[in-house]
Amino acid sequence: MRLYVIFRYDGYVLLLNAGFLFISAGISAVNGDAALLPLTYSGLLVLLFGLFPLLFVPPIKDITNDEGLAIVVSGWLLSCLVGTIPYVLWGGEFTFTNAWFESVSGYTTTGSSILNNIEALPMGLLFWRNATHWIGGMGIIIFVLSVLPSMGPASMILYRSEMSPVAMESFHYRTKRALQILLSVYVGLTVLESIALVVFGMNLFDAVTTSFATIATGGFSPKNASIAYYHSVPIELIVIVFMVLSGIHFGLLFGTITGNAKNLLKSPVVRYYVLAMLVGIGLSTINLHRLVYQSWWNALRYSSFQIVSVGTSTGFANANSAIWPPLAQLLLVFFTLQCACAGSTSGGIKVDRIVLFGKAFVRRIRQLQHPKAIIAMKIGDKNITEAVVEMGVMYITVYGAVLLFSTLILTALGVDLVSAFSGSAATLGNVGPGLGIVGSTANFSAIPALGKWTLSLTMLLGRLEIYGLILFFIPKMWRH
Repeated sequence: MRLYVIFRYDGYVLLLNAGFLFISAGISAVNGDAALLPLTYSGLLVLLFGLFPLLFVPPIKDITNDEGLAIVVSGWLLSCLVGTIPYVLWGGEFTFTNAWFESVSGYTTTGSSILNNIEALPMGLLFWRNATHWIGGMGIIIFVLSVLPSMGPASMILYRSEMSPVAMESFHYRTKRALQILLSVYVGLTVLESIALVVFGMNLFDAVTTSFATIATGGFSPKNASIAYYHSVPIELIVIVFMVLSGIHFGLLFGTITGNAKNLLKSPVVRYYVLAMLVGIGLSTINLHRLVYQSWWNALRYSSFQIVSVGTSTGFANANSAIWPPLAQLLLVFFTLQCACAGSTSGGIKVDRIVLFGKAFVRRIRQLQHPKAIIAMKIGDKNITEAVVEMGVMYITVYGAVLLFSTLILTALGVDLVSAFSGSAATLGNVGPGLGIVGSTANFSAIPALGKWTLSLTMLLGRLEIYGLILFFIPKMWRH
């Protein structure tokens, strides 16, 4: 393992963060708020450390797979560390533990927060907070690769290290083309949602920061009450539409827009994704009517928003789900575990693996009925190999083990079971809100310090799909 190679590419990651820190500082300067100095000092410090390896390490294109993985994981960890600097310099509710939690939550697009008063933050710091969503949603390394000139084989290795393996199964473009598609869809959706929100009454700053969080399926809002603050059905509908779109494989969105045969209308995964949410909304609406909301309209309105928000791992709120009946809460837990499609900005187990698991289960039943039969397994027009099935089932198993372990730690620290389990599920799935004391209208400030570090780890495990982070800390990988 050549450490100088990792340092050079991490320099690009730091420069990307420095750019957004200076943009945030510019917003503070325009508004004359008190975050100008913390953001400026942070930007200068990150810029200095980003330039250093680029000045002393020559360009390198022939990197190994292990080096690619190390670059990706170290890039994420460095970004999370960088994200804490303006928070700590600002002070307020931000102890180092709280700043780390908020930063990790931002970059991993989780949206869980320790802040009791979000609106007390200056505009520049609020912009930086949501910018971490936007950087992390697209993927830090993918952002870097998109703005750099071709780096030959290094591009492919870094791209494959960043992208979810299950997403790579359905992305058939060359690396540079795939990067252009991802970035164009990502930026395009952000611009379109920002315009739509401004048209329906949101101010420009709130529209942009809300769009950052929506398209990244993050959930940070500039308001304490999240989307409920606006009391606007049109705004909620706009956010719902863009949450659903952001939960779909970006390659399929691009294919649909350009008339490609590989589009979302023909994808069994997308059909299940939409159908599952419609069924969840229907059941939740029926359960909420009379028990919580007296009108069918209100039951439909709030269940639709909350189910889509959780089912895409976004985590915005327009209602207090902590007072919902058990069935509606269980539906939220299910969608917290499942989330949306691979190749999107969503977290969780992902719809693709749920479909894969369902197909494997049905095939196993048929094999028990007909032991000598050779039964092929397909999703759409794609044949699924045994290796892919094993990888998917193993991931779901490991995911459950991490969830259980995190829950055990939180309960040992004195957190009640509902809050511990739902908080662990929400952070591992990069969803944001859970139930109990970490519900949709609450926050994670009451979680003990060790619990916050535990949940920060589950966020990173969820965002890096568990294996990447584990491999990074195996000593044998660094001896190659």
